[in-house]
Amino acid sequence: MDKIFVSPSRYVQGKDLLNHSGQYLEHFGKNLLVLADEFVQEIAADQLVKNLEEDFTVTKVTFNGECSMKEIERVSAIGKDKHVDAVIGVGAGKALDTSKAVANNIDVPIVIFPTLASTDAPTSGLSVVYTEEGAFEQYLFYKKNPDLVLMDTAIIAKAPARMLASGISDALATLVEARAVKQKNGDTMSGGKATIAGFAIAEKCEEVLFDYALLAYEANKHQIVTPALDAIVEANTLLSGLGFEDSGLAAAHAIHNGFTAVDGDIHHLSHGEKVAYGTMTQLVLENKPLEEIERYLELYIALDLPVTLEAVHLDKATEEELYQIGELSTKPDETMKNMPFVVTPDDVVQAIRAVDAYAKAYMKKRDK
Repeated sequence: MDKIFVSPSRYVQGKDLLNHSGQYLEHFGKNLLVLADEFVQEIAADQLVKNLEEDFTVTKVTFNGECSMKEIERVSAIGKDKHVDAVIGVGAGKALDTSKAVANNIDVPIVIFPTLASTDAPTSGLSVVYTEEGAFEQYLFYKKNPDLVLMDTAIIAKAPARMLASGISDALATLVEARAVKQKNGDTMSGGKATIAGFAIAEKCEEVLFDYALLAYEANKHQIVTPALDAIVEANTLLSGLGFEDSGLAAAHAIHNGFTAVDGDIHHLSHGEKVAYGTMTQLVLENKPLEEIERYLELYIALDLPVTLEAVHLDKATEEELYQIGELSTKPDETMKNMPFVVTPDDVVQAIRAVDAYAKAYMKKRDK
């Protein structure tokens, strides 16, 4: 199988980018569709539309909240009716994933304008689709990555610090999963084998995260744009995005998807918060030494990320529910197949429990 490296056509990051983004859109055409939910419209999209309307015709569409096939079809119909030249997705993961699918459906360029640095989805050429009830359904893969990604660090600095921490957690999974895929010689999300470049980016991503995560987290709490925040925004979005797509996913994200098998408060957690527990579970499955386990635990805890069953609202989960998670995360089409050894549902359950035990022991030792 061929090696494949994919990336967005252009990535632009800067402070107050919202106010001069039009200069990067001129070659896409004059008729634009902007998709954002009501909250994001208030904090960014309405101002973006106002700025763009000086030079473009803009159709503003309100995102309904779930990246489902029904929502994708609804917005696609609007785009076709308005004969738009490009789609601009503004907001977070699900709105952006929906925007990608819409642009693909109507065959126009896609521009991604995140208001959070909470996941590595913005640069990727795929969408995660859920049912109307919020359960994971499928990945949609596209022939190309976004045409343009615009990251305004001033907007991201005003977002809840919890979401930056969530993005750091999602990005921390990048190298953990890339190592497993490399060992297995597994397939990447772009449909080929990993490149040297993709793995190098994954390595650099982790280096930046451990160097600057805590500084950026504190800056975000005070809504300050600093070089550390700028570095983490790039790591969470560009480095992690290219790293995961060009190096592959493994157990951490498979377990995240497995969590959708159960109902409850776990679904109030962000993507990255659930990935934190999935990453720790993968490290346990790989039998990583104590020093490596505690290196991750230390950073997760400092970022207020969940590392116990109670924190992910699974402390009351039944045996049957835990095995449902294990079974869903080890389905043949899940990214668990990229682990360099066979992982069973029981292996997942035991590792999920072990994370809880190790985290509690670490916190007890640390607090003495």
